[in-house]
Amino acid sequence: MNGDVATMSQGPSPTSMDRQIAHCANEPIRIPGAIQPHGWLAAVDWRDGALVAYSENWRTLLPESGDLLPARIEGVLDPVRAARHAWIDGEGPVSCGTLVIGGRRLHVSGHRLGERGYFELEADVEESGNRAPIYSLARHLVPMMQRTAAVDELCRVVVAEMKRLTGFGRCLAYRFDAEGHGEVLAEALDGGYDAYAGHRFPASDIPPQARELYRLNHIRLIADAHYEPVPVRFVDGRDGTALDMSQAALRSVSPVHLEYMRNMRTLASMSVSIIVRGQLWGLVSCHDHAPRQLSWQTRMACEHLGQLLSLQIEAKEENEQVTEQLRLRQLTLAIVAHLADSDATLQRLVEEPGPLLRLGRACGAAVILNDSCWSVGETPDRETLLTLGQWLANRADPVWHSDRLALDAPPSLAAALAGTAGALAISISRLHRHHIVWFRPEIVQTVVWAGNPHKTPTTERDTRLHPRRSFSSWKEQVGGRSLPWTSGEVHAVQELRQALIGVVLRRAEEMAEVAMELGRVNKELEAFSYTVSHDLRAPMRHIAGFVDLVLEMEGQGLSARSQRYLAHVKEASAHAGQLVDALLDFSRMGRSAIKHASIHTGPLIDDLVAEQNAMNKDRRIDWVIQRPLPRLWGDPVLLQVAVRNLVANAVKYTRPREVARIEISAVEDETGVGLSIADNGVGFQMKYVGKLFGVFQRLHQSESFEGTGIGLASVRRIVERHGGQVDAWGEPERGARFSFTLPTRAMQEAQAPEGDAAAETNTDTDTHRSLSPGGAGAPRAADSLSPDS
Repeated sequence: MNGDVATMSQGPSPTSMDRQIAHCANEPIRIPGAIQPHGWLAAVDWRDGALVAYSENWRTLLPESGDLLPARIEGVLDPVRAARHAWIDGEGPVSCGTLVIGGRRLHVSGHRLGERGYFELEADVEESGNRAPIYSLARHLVPMMQRTAAVDELCRVVVAEMKRLTGFGRCLAYRFDAEGHGEVLAEALDGGYDAYAGHRFPASDIPPQARELYRLNHIRLIADAHYEPVPVRFVDGRDGTALDMSQAALRSVSPVHLEYMRNMRTLASMSVSIIVRGQLWGLVSCHDHAPRQLSWQTRMACEHLGQLLSLQIEAKEENEQVTEQLRLRQLTLAIVAHLADSDATLQRLVEEPGPLLRLGRACGAAVILNDSCWSVGETPDRETLLTLGQWLANRADPVWHSDRLALDAPPSLAAALAGTAGALAISISRLHRHHIVWFRPEIVQTVVWAGNPHKTPTTERDTRLHPRRSFSSWKEQVGGRSLPWTSGEVHAVQELRQALIGVVLRRAEEMAEVAMELGRVNKELEAFSYTVSHDLRAPMRHIAGFVDLVLEMEGQGLSARSQRYLAHVKEASAHAGQLVDALLDFSRMGRSAIKHASIHTGPLIDDLVAEQNAMNKDRRIDWVIQRPLPRLWGDPVLLQVAVRNLVANAVKYTRPREVARIEISAVEDETGVGLSIADNGVGFQMKYVGKLFGVFQRLHQSESFEGTGIGLASVRRIVERHGGQVDAWGEPERGARFSFTLPTRAMQEAQAPEGDAAAETNTDTDTHRSLSPGGAGAPRAADSLSPDS
């Protein structure tokens, strides 16, 4: 690997060692104050062309100059000094022609850096016609590069051509990974050279400031690793360490790097930068066991070849990205289309997992919504997913990914995610813990390094830091990582996130419109049912009253059949009156305001049990009350009606039993607290459980069990108005169990908007009212509901 500073290996005390490594990594490689001895350097003022600094080896070109050396250098440069006006600041060297000095033919190149112009002179080699390097590139190589299908193949073509152009014994191309390690993609070499194809060189071989210099200066030649640096001095006598030589081809390099080259058995090296989208993508590096000089024309041909390689790599990567983006977009469209055809709830994504998993090239995926989750494929368990959702909710970024969860996730979460090394997550909502997460398994790789990358630096008696000496193959198994998430995949899930948010918002708007319409219709139905039931009460009473009058006044003259018919009419009108009263109370239940209070259900149950025992003196009922019973937070009147209906229901449907057994106990879960009433009555089939709580829905013959069919519907309306849930279980001839839970006071106040929690709340005292059974046509509100279902 070619760099200005190399990786170090084993050493003394950590404190002094750390200081030396830091010094090495921060070495001022742009201002070394010296050049390599195979050329000559002169720096001039950009404005007037006056000499500013020069290399001391000019005396070998102008040996008789003495103290007049600066003036003689200016005189020698006179024919080419005017060329500086065409230079572009920071653009690198350009050819300025040739000079003959002391019988030597020298090629002159120049460049501008700030307010200074730099002239570099090297031995000239005439190359022209179809033997010129640039002609070979244009004639033969470019078509070969265009025909390659992959980056690896492209690099093989380039290293072979660069080896042919330069004559170096080994030429290799490598790219830098995300951590800065260099991976060798292609290699061409002569016999006797170590092969590095497939090897990696550690990132520390080329420290950050050297990488940045490679990004600016695209070609670098070190002709002889045994060279003695030639100092540069300013005309005013200062040493040359203040002279920026970032773009100078002759710039001297770090002595540590020269030792690195010698340890690698490389006496000459050249590196050409591969720049893709403005960043250092990799290097083409050439090595030779012997010193090797290259003409300026050959170096420029190699630099041009590096630029062609950079453009081809960029084009191929962009083509691959476009193809990949097209594939991912098609998957995104398939996912969104499937969701749009359903109810738009995101858990539907796992019902068609193929596109979802292919989108992230994942082994598993999960949809997390607050305390619920749905998963497909290989994913962590539910508790781990919920913990992951909580951690993701605390992050601000809408898209998060990692291919090393062991390092990037909190330790406790990383331990729970063992076996899963990669995750990609998108957040759908800022108000809820709503995430879609893709998972990838751990991939254990065997990495072949050119030398042990974990060796620590070493110093010797001279106390100077020394580079590593071994470049032998060193294998390492690397685990704890998944395949990295590509930029295309990250971009694709970002697009999916935006599309899903759009679908969810659109469906939310539709649902809001439907809810508004349902609310309007509900109010109209409530008003209609209230009006109808209210207006029907008087006619039902009139029918019963007139039947009584007919029987009283004309009863003696009526036949037995007529009396029986009138009795049926009176019975039917009474039942109709009960239905009207129940319907009226049911409609009132949705219109009246809820007034909250703390309700101790123990005394309430005792009163209801006593009430039922008084009404059913001829029956044997075994009451099992599991104490303590809970406190409820709600409207005392409405909740007593609901509990009475459930208790009366249990009493009614246990009538066929010689000994009725009714068990009342407390219920508590994540939705709140409540009561459960279980019996050993006639029960019901669970396939009809959805009909139980509907108005006028009955599962048994009305002749067998009296009732209006509104009792359980009232229970559900009361419980749901309190924000609770009602549940039922039954089995034919083995009994039934009805239960309900209500949110606690703390839960209700946490969900209510500020200021609303106590809007309709009584004082927090125990409340219990003993209610008498309501009769037909009773004028009371919720108290008068029939206990029948």
